[in-house]
Amino acid sequence: MHEGHQTHRSRLPHQHLSLHRTNVRCVGIKAVGDGQLTFSDLDGDAGLDDDDFDRSLFDTTMVVVDLETTGGSAANDEITEIGAVKIRGGEVIGEFATLVDPGCPIPPKIVTLTGITEAMVADAPMIGEVLSSFVEFARGAILVAHNARFDMGFLRHNARALGIEWPFHTSLCTVTLARRVLTRDEAPSVRLSVLADLFNVSVRPTHRALDDARATVEVLHHLLERVGNQGVGTYRELTAYLPRTNPRLRAKRSMAQSLPARPGVYLFRGPSDEVLYVGTAVDLRRRVSSYFTGSDPRPRMSEMVGLATRVDHIECAHGLEAGVRELRLLAAHAPAYNRRSTQPHRGWWVVLTGERFPRLKVSRTPTEDSIGPIGNRTTAATIADMLAAATGLRSCTTRSGSASHHWCRSEAAGGPRIGGCHAASDRPLTLPDYLPRVSAVRDVMTGDSDVALATLTDRLTHLSEMQMFESAARHRDRLSATIDVLARCQRLSALNRIAELVVARRDEQHGWELAVIRHGRLAGAGVARRGVPPMPVVDTLVAAAETVLPDVGPLFGAPAEESALLYRWVTEPGARIVGASEPFVLPGACAQRWSAWSRVAHDARESPRRAG
Repeated sequence: MHEGHQTHRSRLPHQHLSLHRTNVRCVGIKAVGDGQLTFSDLDGDAGLDDDDFDRSLFDTTMVVVDLETTGGSAANDEITEIGAVKIRGGEVIGEFATLVDPGCPIPPKIVTLTGITEAMVADAPMIGEVLSSFVEFARGAILVAHNARFDMGFLRHNARALGIEWPFHTSLCTVTLARRVLTRDEAPSVRLSVLADLFNVSVRPTHRALDDARATVEVLHHLLERVGNQGVGTYRELTAYLPRTNPRLRAKRSMAQSLPARPGVYLFRGPSDEVLYVGTAVDLRRRVSSYFTGSDPRPRMSEMVGLATRVDHIECAHGLEAGVRELRLLAAHAPAYNRRSTQPHRGWWVVLTGERFPRLKVSRTPTEDSIGPIGNRTTAATIADMLAAATGLRSCTTRSGSASHHWCRSEAAGGPRIGGCHAASDRPLTLPDYLPRVSAVRDVMTGDSDVALATLTDRLTHLSEMQMFESAARHRDRLSATIDVLARCQRLSALNRIAELVVARRDEQHGWELAVIRHGRLAGAGVARRGVPPMPVVDTLVAAAETVLPDVGPLFGAPAEESALLYRWVTEPGARIVGASEPFVLPGACAQRWSAWSRVAHDARESPRRAG
């Protein structure tokens, strides 16, 4: 990976520069003049001509390259390692790997990231020697890199500075290809580590050049497989398929120049100062700059950037604060070009009514006895029906007023089968008869009992034993949705009921990211840098944190998306609770205990779809 790489120069005997050959037919090594190693392609590709661009991608020679560096600026930083893999026809035909002496100190954060120390590069060759060898190794091939602008920028800059011929006039970026091929749902991020996980590649990225180049090769093959299914077969067709930079967008690159290389939130504003789009970034300058390259395939984004007149930003302490600020800004501005999270308090709730004989209903407004929010009203109605069925709560809308009993006649009493009121019986129900059912539904909603869920799973077993498989499948899906909504609401409620929770997590520089959470809202955020005692920083954050007053409902008035973001951050590995006004615990009989059952049900539902 390239983000945050850094490098410097040193001298290493030639034997430290390694070429791994997996196909001896394709790659040769020879010594010339002073013994410098050069690499020649035995098939004789000297350069790319028009025929090469129309050659099948399968038959095209490509060299996938990755660098480790001392920083992100080609002008000011140096290369510490080069790794490259030559491929053709889906096979690896050669590898190139060497450390490089950058001739300058390697920053500690880069040593931590890559594991490359100054001692390791002390005897490494200088970049001039390495670059000449790399050019010979890759000559006649198309260069490929993950975030090609980064790697090509360093390689071209060094070639120009050293007067080395640079014969590569075209390159392929797997970041751009991934953004074109994959949906945001499938790959919210196109970092190499994320794509490696998505495609389950055999070589994992390690922030070492050869490992990352090998991982990129596998990612590239998976991406080319996808475009091949869309009729893209040659390099020329591939470049036409990829997004191209619009000169109108490129002309606006200056909007990003003043932004810091820090985490934060950015806001594109239009001609009337309206907010067009809100997003987050771990590096504001780099992320905003990407909008002016045309690499985003979404036509809406090009349209948005075309309208933008400036970019505002809010620098944040860390990614969590940026994510929360994004959600709040989306709610405040409802930007026309954002498609999510613009209505944080929208959604449906399953609410226990306050009638004499309470029932469950679907409402836009939560109460003390409710679960949600649920995005779809039909789903909310289904969950209300499932819980009423499990506990015997009435599902009819008959007004009970101040009556001392409730009676929906069952079929056994000669009455109609009234759309199935779950409290139907052959005799009137008095309050003492009915109130235990109300307590049962309250207990399953709060997680104090899961008897109702056990009742519903018994019903599923009965349907299966009766070989009523279609009914069983519908019941399974309804029960799975019920478990998921209950579990989510109970998780967030456990967090949101806490008046104050202070959490710390290690950052990449071995400092601490800090968050003060009050009733499910981020009230304060900060960072204790490496070497700075964290507790005084915590005390300052707590003293300056926002006051949050709880509201009605299981989420205490906090938006569900913000609470969910906080819950994930607090419960991920590495998070440490620094202080809490009360214990952060889930109820003993919460629906989370049924999450494994729900996952199996989801898989069972998806299997026929995948098979189809």
